[in-house]
Formats: sequence, structure tokens, C-alpha cells
Amino acid sequence: MRLFIAVPFPTELRRAIHRAAAPLRSTGLPVRWVDPDGVHVTLKFLGEVAPDRLSEIVAALERACAGMRAFPLGVGGFGAFPTAERPRVVWVGCEAAPPLELLQHGIELAFAELGFPIEGRPFRPHATLGRVRSDARGVHGLADRLSALAFEDTVTVTSVTLMESTLTPDGARYAVRHTVSLA
Repeated sequence: MRLFIAVPFPTELRRAIHRAAAPLRSTGLPVRWVDPDGVHVTLKFLGEVAPDRLSEIVAALERACAGMRAFPLGVGGFGAFPTAERPRVVWVGCEAAPPLELLQHGIELAFAELGFPIEGRPFRPHATLGRVRSDARGVHGLADRLSALAFEDTVTVTSVTLMESTLTPDGARYAVRHTVSLA
């Protein structure tokens, strides 16, 4: 199973982000766009995991989320990683809210105990909207197109999910394997 831990977005927020990014999708950029139902904030990518480890993974997620309360999270602004001049990922940003950072850090520590390496890069909260095709030789004018988009909202984070990702020729398909509600 290919697993990751995420903050899910409510349906209306995902739809609003999708509408706000419509001008970008209509430009014909060499990007494989994420289905709006799949928009989320990844807190930890676990990768391929044997199914018999599911119970210990669920237990670690429960421990990492214990005591966490629901919190507001600002969502807005568009960008690309690593840069808009040489993009691989197009995203909508999320506020680096202290509760989100504490949650992500707690998850890193809990899963390090299970042998999952701690992410070496700083946590930059975002929701992936699309991935630039590997055969693209650059995306001209992306920075201007991104800056022309406007979106800002706040969501209350009430849960964290363990997700399974199945890769298909049409993009990833996600299934919830476990949900932890935040008090």
C-alpha cells in the first residue's frame, strides 16, 4: 500500500480552489491537474508499506494527534515548487499556523519511531493542484499567471487522515484508511 497522512479539505473549499485556478488550467500548460476531490495538505508521505503494518501506523497516528484540538487554517495564494521558472508542482498555499506545524512535527516524530525517515526539507504547507509533465521543457509565463490568480479562505481543521494512494494513468486515486478527529 502507498500511504500518506493528510489534512483533508471540505468539499466546498476544494471546489472554490478549483474555480479560482480555472484560468490557469485553461492555458494549456503541460500540467497533469489533480482531481479537485483529491486536494489536501500532505503532512507525511510514508510510501510503500506492507499491509500488515496498518495497525501500528494507525496507532502511531492516533498517538501523534492525541490532545490536538481543531484549529483554523488560512488557505490562499498560488505558487510552484521549486520555482515558477522551473516548476515541478503547482500549488495553493496554506498558512504555516503553529498548530499545523506542531501537528506535522508530532507526526514526524511518531513515525520516526516506526522507522520512517524524518523529512529533510522544511515543512511548507500547501495543497498540490498539478504536476508539470516530466517531458515539459519549461513553462513560460507561469509566475505571471500564478500572480494573476486570487483566492483566500479559512478552513477549520477538524481531522487528520491516513490515505492510500493508487497511481493510475489518469493520476492518483485516494482512499481514506483511517481518520483521527481533533478534539
